[in-house]
Order: sequence, then structure tokens, then C-alpha cells
Amino acid sequence: MASLEELRAERQKKLELLKERGMSPYPVVTERTATLEAATKDFSKLSKKKSVVLAGRVMAIRGQGALIFFDLFDGTGTFQGLMKKGETDEAAFSLFGEAGDIGDFIEVKGTLFVTKRKEKTLLVKEWRMLAKSLRPLPDKWHGLTDIEERLRHRYLDTLMSPEVRNRFVTRSRLIAALREHLNAEGFIEVETPMLQPQAGGALAEPFVTHHNALDIDLYLRVAPELYLKQLLVGGFTKVYELSRNFRNEGIDVTHNPEFTMLEYYEAYSDAALQMAFVEKMLKSIVKKVQKTPSVPHEGGVIDFGKKFTVISYFDLLRRYALITHPEKASLQELSLKAQQLAVETKPSDSPEKIMDGIYKKACRPKLIQPTFIVDYPAAFSPFAKRKESDPKFIDRFQLVAGGLELVNAFSELNDPIEQAARYEEQEEKRKGGEKDVSPSDTLYLEAMEHGMPPAGGVGIGIDRLTMLLTDVKNIKEVILFPTMRPK
Repeated sequence: MASLEELRAERQKKLELLKERGMSPYPVVTERTATLEAATKDFSKLSKKKSVVLAGRVMAIRGQGALIFFDLFDGTGTFQGLMKKGETDEAAFSLFGEAGDIGDFIEVKGTLFVTKRKEKTLLVKEWRMLAKSLRPLPDKWHGLTDIEERLRHRYLDTLMSPEVRNRFVTRSRLIAALREHLNAEGFIEVETPMLQPQAGGALAEPFVTHHNALDIDLYLRVAPELYLKQLLVGGFTKVYELSRNFRNEGIDVTHNPEFTMLEYYEAYSDAALQMAFVEKMLKSIVKKVQKTPSVPHEGGVIDFGKKFTVISYFDLLRRYALITHPEKASLQELSLKAQQLAVETKPSDSPEKIMDGIYKKACRPKLIQPTFIVDYPAAFSPFAKRKESDPKFIDRFQLVAGGLELVNAFSELNDPIEQAARYEEQEEKRKGGEKDVSPSDTLYLEAMEHGMPPAGGVGIGIDRLTMLLTDVKNIKEVILFPTMRPK
């Protein structure tokens, strides 16, 4: 079996042969008159034309002496071509046999007809190279057995697997549907800085870089939250951003250092109103993208057509982690439970951080149907309002489905005095050794002191929602070019 370098050298010889025979291997202009999808759909009309020009990548070649059948793919569809001695120019027929390969992009001109096997086909009169490929395509893509290589060569992954390609089409439709829904509800899309002097708005460790001209350190944003809420101060009432966020944390099946979030904020709203809005929006979007309210999940279905379940955070811990009184659980008790569940902890971890680790291990995987989680302890977020009915809790909810956290939302804290106190609590955690805390942001506090309206804020993970809609278990499968360890 020839090595890759030998195959590449052979194709380079064919490249030179094309030049010798007067055919440019990489011409500027393509004279295509129809896509392959159109050639199939409009076959009856196009077959009446004297000539049709198609173009695409050669995906298969079946030579039979005086006949050469081949399949073209152009991203819109696949179509069969036939070169036949006596019909195709003799020199052109010979050149294709000598210099053509699977993987080449070619242009073919001819007439449409139907073969004896009832296959729509182009009878080629002329052909020319559009882009000579120097590396062979995999005969049978080995993604099922070599996931790392498949992700490193995503272009081959999408080329050889319609399932993978369609997964990213679904992602694109999802984003378009979210935009359309929010725009129809009166929201406006905005853009906020990716490079920020403070990495605020989320409990996460940031990436740091340096700006030479200003001689200052800047941080890749962990969230757009604080800038979006400044726009509420500035008179905007409904804003959203589809943002790329960056968090310098571990990589696992639901986390990638670079990921996509939808965050939106609505003035004069709160968590309860946003819970109703989120349920209505996701029901609509799932049906629009999937054409059905049901999403396949591990052989079963997740039903977005039914009313979403609502359960408290502590009730989940009681039910699935078997912590009898989570509201009174001591650090020692939580540490012991974490040890029993093989949840990794650090000596510097706060009780709520350990509790959250227990929830993620013992509770969240059990939530398959869409479930809102409410009544989180106040220490869980420095930006959420406390519940007026019970200040021990914050007015926050999360939505989980298929064991994935999809949505995080709360009534936004707009009291600058309490926000400053919450920042101080975060600083104490930082001094205790926690890295993923939200730093004090004096500019945000200054903006809030000018007056920020009550508001509901929502974050939706695009990658995880795509995972749910396409029934995959690894976030890398829904990110075109995921972060990978260098070879």
C-alpha cells in the first residue's frame, strides 16, 4: 500500500501533466450554469437544453473501459456524470483517465439524460479541472474509531459525513431562529468588547493578554453581562448579544475554552417573567428547527411540547444526593458527601462550590425532560437579586434538559450598595484561594449608581442546545473547530 507521500507525489505528476496538456489546474473563472441540487430538481427543464455546465468535487470514479462514471458533490447535492468514448472529446477522455482523481474539483459540460438504471446523469462532452487535489480523500472516513483525527481535520469530517454536516446546518438554523424570535419581540442585537479590562459577569477564570501600545493587561471576556446591563442604564430596554466567550478552565464533554452564548436583558422584567418567556421561546424554536416538539435522546425522546417541570435546588439535593437538610449542611458534611460521590474538591472551596459539584454529579444527569431549577442559595451569584419572600435565596432559575444546563437566568441586582457588598464577598473568596470569582468592577458600579432599571437577564448556551437538538454527547461535536491539544 502506497504511503501518503507517494500518493501525493503521484498527484503532483498529474498536476504537471495537466499543465503540459494545456489545462490550467486552478483556473479563475467557473462557468457553472446550475447547482447539482438544481440539476436534480429541475432535471426535466434542464434536459431540454443543448448543454448544461455542472461543477463539484469528484467523490467516486467507476471506470468501465470506454465508460467512466463519476459522482460530483458541490455542497448542495450529488449528481452522476458519464464520460463515454465517442461522446466525450477523445483527448479530454484520455486526460481525465490519466490525471483525474477522487477529490478533484472539476467542471463538466454536456447534456442530461436518464440511464437504463433510471439514474439522472450528465453525458459529458467537455471537462476541465477547477482545483487539482494533492492529497487523497479517505476511502472510508475513520471518525468512528479515531475521533481525535476527525476533529483535527473537520473539513474532511464534514465532507465525508452528511450527518456531521447536517449537525452544523441545524446549529445555524437554531441561531437564526433565536435571532428571529428575539427581533420579533422587540430586542435589538448589540456587540460588546471581547477584550475587557476586567473579566466580569461570570464566575470563571479568564485568559489574559497584553496590549503593547497601552501597556495594559486585558482579558478575553468570560461573559458580556456587565456591558449589556450598562446599556439598560443607557436607555435601551431590550438587548441581546450572541457572544463568543472564553474561560480558562478544564475541557470535558460539556466545556470548551471558547464557546457561544446568547445573553439577553429586558428592563422592567424579572426571573418569573423570563421563565415564561424562555419556555415559550424554546418550545417555538425547537418545533421550528426540528419540525416537531420532540427531540431524540439516547433512544427515547425529550418532549418540549409539554409544560416544563419546576423544582427547587435543595429538593434536587434531597432527592438525588440524599442530603436530608441541604440548607443546613456543614462544610464537613458536604465534603464527605463529595468524597462519597467522587466529586473533586479543593481545601479552598466554599460550601456552595462543593454543593454545586455534588449537584452536577448526582442531580443534573437525572433531569432528562425540560426542568426549571429555582431557589438557589444567595451565595451562588453575585449579580442576582435576593427573593423578597426569603432573602436566603436568589431570584434565579436554570433550565436543564437531557442532563445539560441550557439556560441560566435571574432578576438582575440593581442596588449598587448591595452589589458592592457582593463584590467584597467575592474578593474574600479570591483571597481564600478560589480563582473563578467575579472581580470588583468599579466602572460597572459607577454605571449602576446612575440608576439601573429592574431587569430580567438570561443566558442560553448555544453549543449545549445544539448538542441536545442533534443528540450528541460531546461539545466538540457541535463546535466546528474545537480546542485541541497540539500533536
